[in-house]
Amino acid sequence: MSRSKDEIAAAIAADIPAGSYVNLGIGQPTLVADHLTPGSGVVLHTENGMLNMGPAAHGDDVDPDLTNAGKIPVTELPGAAYFHHADSFAMMRGGHLDVCVLGAFQVSAGGDLANWHTGEADAIPAVGGAMDLAIGARRVFVMMTLLARDGTPKLVPQCSYPLTGLACVDRVYTDLATFEVGPAAHADGGVRVLATYGTGVADLRELLDVPLVDATSPAGG
Repeated sequence: MSRSKDEIAAAIAADIPAGSYVNLGIGQPTLVADHLTPGSGVVLHTENGMLNMGPAAHGDDVDPDLTNAGKIPVTELPGAAYFHHADSFAMMRGGHLDVCVLGAFQVSAGGDLANWHTGEADAIPAVGGAMDLAIGARRVFVMMTLLARDGTPKLVPQCSYPLTGLACVDRVYTDLATFEVGPAAHADGGVRVLATYGTGVADLRELLDVPLVDATSPAGG
C-alpha cells in the first residue's frame, strides 16, 4: 500500500534528530507537528514569529491569534516564545535551523527545488519564505506525492519549473518511496531509494527518468 499524508508525515517526524530546531513549510509539511514524539526536544519554528509551536489546535484549544505561517490554528508548548517577523527570518537566514520540511512541485536528482511557481500564465506565485529556508536550513526534507495529478513524475533529472534553490534538498519523502538526492547520492551513481511502499525499485525505474540506486533494507518494501 502507498502511504497516506499522515504516514509520510510520521516517517519524517521519526527521522528528525532529537533536539533539532525545525521549520515546517505551508501545506502538507505542517502535519509533521502532529507526529513528533513527546520528549524528543524538537523545537518548531514558524516564519511568523514563534518558537516551540505544538501540534494543530482543535475545538476549545483554537486561538485565532495563535497560528502558524499557513494560518492554521496551533498550540503552544511550555517555553514557547514570540518575536518579530524580521527576527524569525534572521533565524532562518542565519543558519540556526537544523531541518526544514517543504512541499514541492519538482525536485531534481541533484537536489534542486522548485516549489513556488509552475510557470503557468494564470498561476499565482507564492514563494513566501521558501527560498530563505531552502538555503538557510542545515538539512532540507521534501514532502510530496511522487506523481502529479496528470501522472508526470515530480522527481526529475532537471527541474522545468522556476527554481527555489540549487542543490539544497537532502531527502524526498513521497507516497511510494523515500529518496536521498543531491551530491552525496550522486556519488553512488544516482538517486538512492531508501524505502518503498506498495511498489518496488524496478517499478520506480519504470516511472522515473532518473538513475536509481537500491539502498532499501529487507524491511523497506
